[in-house]
Amino acid sequence: MLFTKSDALLDDLYEIAKNVHQTAIYFNEYKITSLETVKTFSTAMKEYETKGDKLIHEIIVQINKTFITAIEREDVLDLAVKLDDVLDGLEFCASRLYMYDIMEPDQTMVRFGQLIEEATKQILLAIELLQKQKLSAMKEYIIRINDLESEGDELVRGSIRQLFKTSSDPIHIMQLKEVYEVLEDVMDHCEDVADAMESVIMGNS
Repeated sequence: MLFTKSDALLDDLYEIAKNVHQTAIYFNEYKITSLETVKTFSTAMKEYETKGDKLIHEIIVQINKTFITAIEREDVLDLAVKLDDVLDGLEFCASRLYMYDIMEPDQTMVRFGQLIEEATKQILLAIELLQKQKLSAMKEYIIRINDLESEGDELVRGSIRQLFKTSSDPIHIMQLKEVYEVLEDVMDHCEDVADAMESVIMGNS
């Protein structure tokens, strides 16, 4: 059923998306220069993830209290969980950088940071349109997210291939390969959010 008024659940969903985007901005812009800054980075990312967990808890409570919703409650929960997957992936990556003492992010990591920040921006803009009941306009952002995810796929394939060609240290290869793949997973989670938004559009058209 197409909704006709503002919905508190969509406001909560927007707050979750905003936190994810703010986390992605921090992830992309923070400069790692030493072991101390890696630790600070990892700690801050954990704080963002903890805030996300609280927002998820709040929306679940609200879902259970709300009987008439703008979109199906299951769709709201699905979007919230998929957004949280993006956040969890970013925090997990930060923990791996700290665990492996990676103090100089390479160009692959830098580019992934840019892609993830842009993808979460598109998600936030799309959910803002969802709040305003402008469903058809969301498609532009969904397409952009899919394009960014495709670029991430190409980036990880090329980067891992280059890694095996240029490095002879198996531990170094293993560590960077894992970080690259975690970042690719984050992009996949962004695409999962886009797919869920597409389902909402189809279900309310």
